[in-house]
Amino acid sequence: MVTLRRICERLALVLAVLPAAIALLAPVEAYGKGIRFIRDAEIENIIRAYSTPLFQAAGLDPRSIRVYLVVDNSLNAFVTAGQRMFLNTGLLMKSDSPLEVIGVIAHETGHIAGGHSITRSQEIRGAQTKAIAAYVLGLASALVTGEPGLATAVISAGQDVALKGLLSYTRGQEQAADQAAVRYLNATGQSPRGALDFMRTLSGQEILLAANQDPYLRTHPLTLDRIAFMERAVADSAFGDTPARPEFIVMQARMQAKLIGFLSRTNDVFRAYPETDRSLPARYARTIALYRAADLGQALPMIDQLIAEHPDDPFFHELRAQMLFENGRLADALPSYRRAVELLDSAATIRLSLAHTLVELNAPALDEEAIGHLEAVLAREPRNTLAWRLSATAYGRKGDKGMTALSLAEEALVRGQLKDARGQAARAQDLMARGSPGWLRAQDVENEAARLQSKDK
Repeated sequence: MVTLRRICERLALVLAVLPAAIALLAPVEAYGKGIRFIRDAEIENIIRAYSTPLFQAAGLDPRSIRVYLVVDNSLNAFVTAGQRMFLNTGLLMKSDSPLEVIGVIAHETGHIAGGHSITRSQEIRGAQTKAIAAYVLGLASALVTGEPGLATAVISAGQDVALKGLLSYTRGQEQAADQAAVRYLNATGQSPRGALDFMRTLSGQEILLAANQDPYLRTHPLTLDRIAFMERAVADSAFGDTPARPEFIVMQARMQAKLIGFLSRTNDVFRAYPETDRSLPARYARTIALYRAADLGQALPMIDQLIAEHPDDPFFHELRAQMLFENGRLADALPSYRRAVELLDSAATIRLSLAHTLVELNAPALDEEAIGHLEAVLAREPRNTLAWRLSATAYGRKGDKGMTALSLAEEALVRGQLKDARGQAARAQDLMARGSPGWLRAQDVENEAARLQSKDK
């Protein structure tokens, strides 16, 4: 049987990765459907604030659950094996309140805690034709994110409209996830009303033809019993009439403004947020839209004004730096990236952007600083291929051939380029002191690559 790695090697020749406007990722075409994933520190922080209490209420380790943002205007969310949750940007942009998003996350958390994605993975193992289509999509995910583990997650579930049946849950699983969601929401002092409102939104689509329905409705069977259960849950909850937390309302407004600013056409952004709207989210969205329209003459003064009003907001400094970096003004971007990291040093994506800027400036005096930031990124995201590539460049300029080879070996291992990983790991061992931490890690990489190669045969 042809292995996934070999399929990937063949198909990689015809798939192109294109630059994206938002944060570090890019769109690719897969099985006739454009799939894009985004990374954004602010939005990831908001989703983490929404989800962490729910994960904890479910007895799950928040650090073990990876949440991915899918650029798609439809309402959808799903989970796959490996405790991975996927949220469509359409869900985030169209929700009327943070309680709706939180309700969906609570429901999907119920699927994770119930092991429902594992059950579905077992059910589709025999679907060879459908699996081939999922392979193509899995490859696209791996190319975009540099994370083969994501390819495995998507392949196991077949995330494509043509494979929607493979993502479908049974009525029993949906009921169990609803019951779990209500428990998690009550345990965290939040109203189930958002989950009910979301169900009512979906129920209005049931008369539409299947092709026009949002995929969430097609993969999560909605019944009158489910809506009735959630209505009772709201009525019985001590928090049924509790509004969303004020800080979540602020977060939601900013998240929606940012997504609309980045993902909508300029005219549509200004229709949604007219000049007469002087609120912070509206100015944020218009600033982003003008930057995307390459009108830095207007966008820079606008972000500078937001920073003047909120000097300790790391995401405004990050946006200013991104504007300058993407317009070739790397030296000007550097202070803004440094300030953003100073304000929020836990954000791996901002640290990576700072490191990228330092490396691109090609100044030997900056390489040590870049390496320090890259080490912090890789401590949190050891499968980040861009971080390993930048690390190899920085160590190479410093003349540290051993660490250069080890960084290239790590990158190759994550990408599934096992022959290259073994070669670079062996080279690293030859260049490093025997028994040193780097030498031991290079040995681990070589052994892991060899194990995976033997598994593929």
